[in-house]
Amino acid sequence: MTATKTDLSPIARVAFGAIGVVQVAFAFLAFWDLSHRDEDDVRGPKPAWVPIILVNWIGPAAYFLFGIRR
Repeated sequence: MTATKTDLSPIARVAFGAIGVVQVAFAFLAFWDLSHRDEDDVRGPKPAWVPIILVNWIGPAAYFLFGIRR
């Protein structure tokens, strides 16, 4: 049996919505940082990070943890 949106309580719907907003904001921040950072400050070519950042949660986290030279 698959869950439909009517199977979720209102609190669960709000929680999933909030998680989605945070996930989109995290990806937006990674893209914003990538676009404003110099090429020399990014490990690897900048265009290679675009599809990586699109991987939910893992991509932006990988960019912030491993993609930025400190």
